[in-house]
Amino acid sequence: MNTKDFTYKTSQLLPDLGSYTAEAPSNIALVKYWGKYGEQLPKNTSISYTLDNCKTKTEVVLKKRIEADDQFHFEVYLDGDLKPAFKSKIETFLKRIETYTPFLKSFEFEIHTKNTFPHSSGIASSASGMAALSKCFMAMENSVKPELTDEFLAQKTSFLARLGSGSACRSTGGKLVVWGKHEDIEGSSSFFGIDYPHEVHPNFRAFQDSILLIDEGQKQVSSSIGHDLMHGHPFAEQRFQQADDNISKLKSILSSGNFDEFFALVESEALSLHAMMMTSSPYFILMKPNTLEVINKIWELRRSEEVQIGFTLDAGANVHLLYPNTSSARVRKFITEDLIQFCQGDKVIHDQIQF
Repeated sequence: MNTKDFTYKTSQLLPDLGSYTAEAPSNIALVKYWGKYGEQLPKNTSISYTLDNCKTKTEVVLKKRIEADDQFHFEVYLDGDLKPAFKSKIETFLKRIETYTPFLKSFEFEIHTKNTFPHSSGIASSASGMAALSKCFMAMENSVKPELTDEFLAQKTSFLARLGSGSACRSTGGKLVVWGKHEDIEGSSSFFGIDYPHEVHPNFRAFQDSILLIDEGQKQVSSSIGHDLMHGHPFAEQRFQQADDNISKLKSILSSGNFDEFFALVESEALSLHAMMMTSSPYFILMKPNTLEVINKIWELRRSEEVQIGFTLDAGANVHLLYPNTSSARVRKFITEDLIQFCQGDKVIHDQIQF
């Protein structure tokens, strides 16, 4: 595809004043994206489950039409409170997408956002937040161009979201989403996410994700900085190849329904992600002692009782417990009796993937 396909071609048409609302879920990557180039393009393909309950709900209110200038005129609110600190990141996003949403400069507007999960809980709020915001902007475009196809709307929404936060392009639609061009995934693109187009065994269609909040504090290194440290990383090229190889392996696993192979690959991906952080320059460690305690407990349960359970990690200390619905009773008991002690404030968020 050509990025010019998404250029806004009817600049004389402006959406009506008023409110445009959307919501978007967070996602958890099974094969991780770590390292980018150009304008938010991934160095390797990634694939993620889309969560059901952990969402961002956003409302963009176009307050007043103005003469367009070289600035964006907006305010940001989180849970009803004005958040000037959020403006810089969103302004960077708006500048990146100006060619694709030029009408925004013709308005004074407000962005009102809230999450169904605690802020700074370690869940990827930037992904769901940028995805929801992009959906609002596309609702504006669609209001003046109702002839837009569903395919175009889906692709451009994901395309815009990527320019706000890479992983956000996996939060605009679908339950199992691929981002990044890969020869084994038909229709895949580095410019936007797509629904995984191949067979998924019933074993992987009804899954739970229980997020153990090991550490709710601010990360010592942002994901953006972490991605940048892949430039010149001694193991970068090997990591990118490993991830792309794992996409091919996961395609086979998803069709076979093999739990053991699934958890082995997903856990290896999580640990590889953190290995890249620990071997970058400067190096850093985002896992906490309790992260390792939980991982060892998971392995022990799986080994001793053959429970179908595994874990993954984002770029932080918190642990995502992944397990099929058939393991729910045993895993919930396991969390209450064995794992809750390692969670900050005994906090766990239960979510699910259903498709």
